[in-house]
Amino acid sequence: MITIRELIDDLKPAFSKVMNSLDIPDSTWLPLMGKATVEDHGDVALPCHSMARILRKAPQEIANQISELVDGDLQPFATVSSTSGFVNIIAKPEWIWKRISELLQDSRLGVGLDEEKTFAVDYSAPNVAKEMHVGHLRSTVIGDTIVRMLEFKGHKVIRENHVGDWGTPFGMLIEHLVDLGEDRAATELGVGDLDSFYKQARSKFVSDKEFANRSRRRVVLLQGGDEETLRLWRILVDESMRYFNEVYSMLGVMLTDDDIMGESSYQELLPEVIERLRDSGILEESDGADVVFPGGWVNRDGEPLPMIIRKADGGYNYSTSDLACIIDRVERLSCDGFLYVVGTPQKQHFEMVFQVARKASLMGDNHQAVHVNFGSVLDTDGKVLKSREGEVIKLHDLLQEAIRRAEQEIDEKNPDLVGKEREDVARAVGIGAVKYADLSTERTKDYVFDWERMLSFEGNTAPYLQYAYARICSIFRKWGGERESLRGKTDSLPENELSTLSKEELSLSRRLVKFPSILDDSVSTFSPHKLCKHLHSVASSFASFYENCSILGGGDEIITNRRLALCDLTARELELGLGMMGIDVPERM
Repeated sequence: MITIRELIDDLKPAFSKVMNSLDIPDSTWLPLMGKATVEDHGDVALPCHSMARILRKAPQEIANQISELVDGDLQPFATVSSTSGFVNIIAKPEWIWKRISELLQDSRLGVGLDEEKTFAVDYSAPNVAKEMHVGHLRSTVIGDTIVRMLEFKGHKVIRENHVGDWGTPFGMLIEHLVDLGEDRAATELGVGDLDSFYKQARSKFVSDKEFANRSRRRVVLLQGGDEETLRLWRILVDESMRYFNEVYSMLGVMLTDDDIMGESSYQELLPEVIERLRDSGILEESDGADVVFPGGWVNRDGEPLPMIIRKADGGYNYSTSDLACIIDRVERLSCDGFLYVVGTPQKQHFEMVFQVARKASLMGDNHQAVHVNFGSVLDTDGKVLKSREGEVIKLHDLLQEAIRRAEQEIDEKNPDLVGKEREDVARAVGIGAVKYADLSTERTKDYVFDWERMLSFEGNTAPYLQYAYARICSIFRKWGGERESLRGKTDSLPENELSTLSKEELSLSRRLVKFPSILDDSVSTFSPHKLCKHLHSVASSFASFYENCSILGGGDEIITNRRLALCDLTARELELGLGMMGIDVPERM
């Protein structure tokens, strides 16, 4: 696998020899060596601060000493310096270009395959008979990106859309459907105005005692498996899913009907949860309810906080359903890990669920259970994003607006784009802008939804990256040759040619070779924003390279081919990286 870690591997022998002479064990210094946090200082850095108490010297003095001792052995492929207690290593052009050559010839751009594991990724999770709103955006696009990255790394991924399709609200929803008549209800649901349907049912439930009693009786029939009630329930689910699928199609995410695992899917397992918790000895009775005290949490009065498994009225709780999910994912799906792409407010809930699941041996220590949490989408005033009427913004409407605004931008940038090509580009730019604005933000943080910024062709935005890709496609159209032919002409550069590498070529190359390790880091931490940051750095370096280096007009075929090869690799990284996010890259913009 071709990554910056290869540079660290090449550095190890020289550093190990020096560290042994200083009586510093590998276990002390080796974990410290990593990618330099300040790009201008180097490619790899070794902080020396923790060695100060061992060597009884100042960190800067240690860094100076180590730099002087390793310098001779590193001469063939790297230069070394020290700054503020850090040893900084910069790979020489010979080393960088060797990696570029290997990346060019690798269809996976240096990204290796992991040992295969099976992951269930729980994301999106809208509620039947309710609109998908902007709050579902983050779960859906973050989850979809994580799925794509895990699959690219060689893992088996089971997409689970934990749709809210069960519970007491369905009594009133079914009765409202009966009152309207199936045809009219299907029409109302079919136009995508699910919120109106839900609000009408809720209003009747609150104001009409007879309707409320019917609704409660219908819940009993639903939970008891009454055939007619289940048929009516299926109408609600099917019509809602038709609407959800339209949104998924607009977003370009991978979810399908086959990925639906609603709350209803786990109903038969709920009594099993009770039995297993009781058998494990952790189920207790509290005020008529069955509860578990995970430990480590207290209520406002300082008393131990219980996790309710079955309420006093016999109804089950979200916790019960989530524990049933874990049983299913461990025993039926044989998962090694399960990821829950759910907002940060549910942090305590998942911590308690995971703790109880381990205590009851529903999963083992070898299972990876992760709450992939995320922050909120805010308006420019710093408050949760809402419509002018104060309502939560419907996701379908937001995506339509993104496409409309992108069309305006495209018309200004390139009025020659017409017809279907114009529509396709506007969709790619508009939807890409919305998704990238979300993904480029560290997921645990809130972010401000700003149309002007996210659709800008400058800065860390999808349009900026897409435009860089389209610009490269334009270069190759002018060149007229076969891009694949460039990939075998760059195995090595003679000394006299290395000296002709411009600083812009080297800067772009240094960033390009980091792609595999950046992607690996993004996958292992479930952090798409790290990949976004890298892609933006590549596109920025390419812009400088494009402005300062003649690509097609220099007259020297060797230099032309070398620079075209860098264009090719840049385009492939942008295409693959954005593809991990489900963002299209138009060849013309």
